[in-house]
Amino acid sequence: MKVVYADEFRKAFDKLPEKIQSTYRVQEEIFETSSHDPRLHLKKLKGHSSIFSFRITRAYRALFAFVERDTALMITIGHRKDVYR
Repeated sequence: MKVVYADEFRKAFDKLPEKIQSTYRVQEEIFETSSHDPRLHLKKLKGHSSIFSFRITRAYRALFAFVERDTALMITIGHRKDVYR
């Protein structure tokens, strides 16, 4: 799986604590290997036909969309109480 990043994702990522950034990188490696790995807790967002989330930690999520069969666009990342707004 190829991963590309939206500008919003990059800005949000830079504001995250280093520990969360590090954990995201591990989760991204899992995602690139197998986007449906159960460790990601991947879910389709309700009310959206093409936006998904995967778990970084219990509190942090990354939102993305599949833009091609083997390419995912990371849209944003953040605390789950904020990221779904």
